[in-house]
Amino acid sequence: MKTAIIASKQDLAGMSIASFLENEDLSRYNAKLYLVEKESIYNENIDMEIEAELFIFATKHQSSKQVHSLSCHAPGNWSIAEAGGYNKKLCIAPAVLLKNAFLKLNGLGKDSGYEITLECTHHGPLINKPAMFIEIGSNEQQWKDKKAAEIIAKTISSILNDKNDNYKIALGIGGTHYCSTFNKILLRTDIALGHICPKYQLQNLDKEMIEQAINKTKERVDFILLDWKGLGKEKQRIVNLLDELKLEYKRSDNL
Repeated sequence: MKTAIIASKQDLAGMSIASFLENEDLSRYNAKLYLVEKESIYNENIDMEIEAELFIFATKHQSSKQVHSLSCHAPGNWSIAEAGGYNKKLCIAPAVLLKNAFLKLNGLGKDSGYEITLECTHHGPLINKPAMFIEIGSNEQQWKDKKAAEIIAKTISSILNDKNDNYKIALGIGGTHYCSTFNKILLRTDIALGHICPKYQLQNLDKEMIEQAINKTKERVDFILLDWKGLGKEKQRIVNLLDELKLEYKRSDNL
């Protein structure tokens, strides 16, 4: 699989990560590093400019809480596109790659002082090839941290060479932006998650968006994983939707 690794020249974290990847022989993984002018989230349809089957965006993460984090997620918008992409359009989520990246980050970053976490699906750009973001958060000090950048670079190199496909694939629904429940499940089970719709977006989750999230997962989705407590007042409506669509679901509190 030909992979494009994207880092923005405007992004301190992206350039920090790129400085390590530039010393790697990425060709052995059939991968290439591309430095782009725009912020990563605004590179709409970059798959029309760069020939690749997979896109990995190495970027900064911004958070008002200033949490030191290493994170990964699929791009896409459950509702209004406020940071790149298009309204109610999702990219293709590579669930196996996201699982492997999350596990590798946990291994390499265990004693780094950074919080390792999945994030829900959010922001752009919109492209028509499998895509994921892997990020350093959450301020300039962390974005320039060579230790964090090296962990991300090593994680990218590792997942390019990892072919594990023995996971059960799920669409995640509910919970927080930082997926505290799903983080724990991915660490202790063989479940991999592609797209994740958080609690604050559930009012925008309808049949069409559920079907799109399933169709926009690189692998075949085996079931829906519900953060049961994290569904709040939308719990019964979401269950009814899944029943209408005849989709199997599992509750987080039963795993």
